[in-house]
Amino acid sequence: MNEALLRSLTPSVLAVIVRRGADFAAAEDAVQDALVEALRVWPSDPPHDPKGWLVTVAWRKFLDATRADTARRRREDRVDEEPAPGPAPAADDTLQLYFLCAHPSLTPSSAVALTLRAVGGLTTRQIAQACLVPEATMAQRISRAKRTVSGVRFDRPGDVSTVLRVLYLVFNEGYSGDVDLAAEAIRLTRQLAASIDHPEVAGLLALMLLHHARRAARTAADGGLVPLAEQDRGRWDTGMIAEGVEILQAALARDRLGEFQAQAAIAALHADAPTVEETDWVQIVEWYDELVRLTDSPVVRLNRVVAVGEADGPRAGLAALAALDDSSPDSSSGKNPMPRRTAVAAYLHERDGDLVTAARLYAEAARKAPNLAERDHLTRQAARLNSRRSR
Repeated sequence: MNEALLRSLTPSVLAVIVRRGADFAAAEDAVQDALVEALRVWPSDPPHDPKGWLVTVAWRKFLDATRADTARRRREDRVDEEPAPGPAPAADDTLQLYFLCAHPSLTPSSAVALTLRAVGGLTTRQIAQACLVPEATMAQRISRAKRTVSGVRFDRPGDVSTVLRVLYLVFNEGYSGDVDLAAEAIRLTRQLAASIDHPEVAGLLALMLLHHARRAARTAADGGLVPLAEQDRGRWDTGMIAEGVEILQAALARDRLGEFQAQAAIAALHADAPTVEETDWVQIVEWYDELVRLTDSPVVRLNRVVAVGEADGPRAGLAALAALDDSSPDSSSGKNPMPRRTAVAAYLHERDGDLVTAARLYAEAARKAPNLAERDHLTRQAARLNSRRSR
């Protein structure tokens, strides 16, 4: 049984069922039932046309559910619409489904959550971590989104900015571990860039390419994370970097700056530096200033702190971090919405020579890490400093 094949076909099959008139929640249930049936049947009787098989079974599952809840006339109308047996169309409906899930009846945050869950295949916990909210909050958001679109025909595509945010979050989840997700996000963004003339679509594609070009150097042989400063730049994909820079330059020339173009500009400055010492940190701080203006995101502000620490020294970075804490809406309660804040503080204290504080903060950051790879990396950083102190 090829579970990867099932996963790759799910968005397209879901799009077909929705397009034929099913509301989103019912279509999702029908497709999930078809996947369960495929897991049971395919090992002994694999179909010649997997997508066509899933479409047919999912539609029949939807009809079965509909018959229990609707009047006779509506049942007959839907039965008449059942597709004839035969190969399913080869068209890729995944990108269309992204737009349909970004429905005008949903808020952008709800549309993002629903799409990541239903189309991106991410867990509620993964989505919550990506959006910096508690898992219970995200579960409620997804449930509300499903209730909102229940019974709504998905015949009005949503806003492109919401689709771009979803694609970026899917890419980031893939970039953190699941390479297939990252490659799929790039593929869909290429499709979108080919179909509409939008500088932020180009900016997102450039950003993905510039980040993905470093994929091979991001992990060590044992699977551990390799920080940007320690990566073997000879393993970076120079062809992908050149493509990303070219796309970015064309987008910036249109003078319609957006957050993805600004992020791509920062990634391009990192990619352009032959060594970490030659990185143009002053210009990177300037681009982060633009990003703060565009987004006012706490994550962007934290990343700017790191850049300030590199451009002006660790004490300047620590001062910027203290100012960031003072302006945080959670500072009075002792809570901080940025899970990597402690790791940034540890790094800046290490650069400033305070190894005792840095080691303690690295260990604290490891306990807060959102995934195993980061936890292991931060634990090793704490152990490294403790070892230096004991010599």
